[in-house]
Amino acid sequence: MTDSPDGTPTDERTVLVADDEAALTDSLAVWLSDEYAVRTAYSGREAIDAYDSTVDAVVLDRRMPGLSGEQVFERLRDRPGDTRVALLTATDPDFSREDGDAPQFDEYLTKPATKEEVLAAVERLLERSSPSRSG
Repeated sequence: MTDSPDGTPTDERTVLVADDEAALTDSLAVWLSDEYAVRTAYSGREAIDAYDSTVDAVVLDRRMPGLSGEQVFERLRDRPGDTRVALLTATDPDFSREDGDAPQFDEYLTKPATKEEVLAAVERLLERSSPSRSG
């Protein structure tokens, strides 16, 4: 549940999309905007700044300048809440599953991901988020 501009609660779920490739970020935002409120970030730092307790799911690029997707993920995990995170990567996502020290993301998407893959991944993220956050 998020707040509308006037501060009243709404049932619309909020998804944060972060990727340093602006065209990709904007495309993902368009795909998701029919069903969700979408915030965009074009760097790891912007993702940290755009994130708050109203964000229900995050789609996060693995390789961004400055803060990587893994670094952003670790910082988001330190905050309160039950936001689920999908890693968007151009490489095989099995790297994180095999490395015991690597962050464990909730979903993995390999670039180029299709609209259907992105929508399905976000839906799975939202299904797994805490019941108090579901709309």
